[in-house]
Amino acid sequence: MTTRDLTGYRVVAVHAHPDDEAITTAGVIADLTRRGADVLVVTCTLGEEGEVIGEPYQHLVVDEADQLGGFRIGELRESLAAIGARGTFLGGAGRFRDSGMAGSPASRNPRAFVNSGDAAVAELAAIFEAERPHLVITYGPDGGYGHPDHIRAHEITHTAAERVAISRILWAVRLAEETAALTPETAPDGWRLAQPGELDGVATSDIAVSLDDHAYSAKIAAMRAHATQLWIADGRTTDVNPHAAIAQGPVVYYALSNLITQPIQRVEHFQLGAGTPLHDDATHVLSGIPK
Repeated sequence: MTTRDLTGYRVVAVHAHPDDEAITTAGVIADLTRRGADVLVVTCTLGEEGEVIGEPYQHLVVDEADQLGGFRIGELRESLAAIGARGTFLGGAGRFRDSGMAGSPASRNPRAFVNSGDAAVAELAAIFEAERPHLVITYGPDGGYGHPDHIRAHEITHTAAERVAISRILWAVRLAEETAALTPETAPDGWRLAQPGELDGVATSDIAVSLDDHAYSAKIAAMRAHATQLWIADGRTTDVNPHAAIAQGPVVYYALSNLITQPIQRVEHFQLGAGTPLHDDATHVLSGIPK
């Protein structure tokens, strides 16, 4: 029986694009919600600049139909349902546009998230004011892997938190050593293994959360929901991705459009961005904080 020991606690996770919540924090969010916490995922863009993996929806991309952002709303909705979280878009769906990777022409769009200025801070501060979260989750100063929108999400989260006096912030990270240890010896057919330095990772974390079977399964389901963005190497096919892939190793594996084989790890790591944790487990960070 699951203990509902976090009933009454509130968490806000700030992410740049649909699928970031699943890849980096879905396991912890699933555990928090199952234990009674109310988790709101704030997504800052629709991920319009994303690439599509799989042939059926290739023409949704920005250079053709430019309909990918709207399609990804449905994927995000399914992902959040899998982990029991609420969701909202910063300023409303489509208010801020995906800025693309560093140096992308998309970053020159005045609606690009990197150009959001104080408007994005004010929108997020209003959410924090309304939610009064005990804990905020986002990325570190480098955005995890350097994406401009991730960096911007970090910036507005900390600025808005200071404005509203929210003090406890965690940064989602993954350990490079763990990722390397879990990488399979061979990639599935059509996929490949990462070259040195291709994957993000840090040397240490402040908090490590081991995912039980429920949280791990929920994380996989959340990631699978983002079918235009990633494949899960478990032998399944979907209407979006008709090619089955199977990876042999100690965990389940996935790939983004670059088809690099990556592990879905059973431990989610965090660094302390602000505040002092009361325990060494992110799912207990809330314990003891007055409601």
